[in-house]
Amino acid sequence: MRAALYSRVSTDSKNKAKRQETENQLFQLKAFAARQGWTITAEYVDRKTGGTADREQFQQMFDAASRREFDVLLFWSLDRLSREGVLETLQHLQRLTGYGIAWRSFTEQYLDSTGIFRDAVIGILTAIAKQEKVRISERTRAGLERARGEGVVLGRPRVAVNAAEIREMRQRGLSWVAISREVGIARTTCQRAVAQA
Repeated sequence: MRAALYSRVSTDSKNKAKRQETENQLFQLKAFAARQGWTITAEYVDRKTGGTADREQFQQMFDAASRREFDVLLFWSLDRLSREGVLETLQHLQRLTGYGIAWRSFTEQYLDSTGIFRDAVIGILTAIAKQEKVRISERTRAGLERARGEGVVLGRPRVAVNAAEIREMRQRGLSWVAISREVGIARTTCQRAVAQA
């Protein structure tokens, strides 16, 4: 099996300790891959926070995964892969799975889509991701209800429409597009204002 390794530390510093941290991760990942009989085809190392997917090596790894340049991604731990939150991290794993790429955490043996429990692991992670979506939705609704309770007006600001002016323009023979341009309001809003007046 062709394996790619992913390693990350949270700084771009030239600090020797940080360089050693990624070297330590890679050393153990390489040893583990060798024990599995995997051939390492690529190593991706980021020295940037995992709180964003905007990491050069992370993006290159996904580009290579989309082209099936490796069969399995081995990473040190889930928080080394991503610290964007549960939902986003699980979406990254699902994206790999969608490309047909297996994945495995070195330190978290239960996070392994290469073994016999692959479908169970993916099913559990999918359920967790779904639950996280529900929680996000509940938090959003709670925030909106609180804002309404505090008198905040939600939604788009109301557009002042002079239906009489629009009707008069139509009677002069102007098209809806011309009227829309003239008054600076969307065509459908102009039509609706006239129909409701």
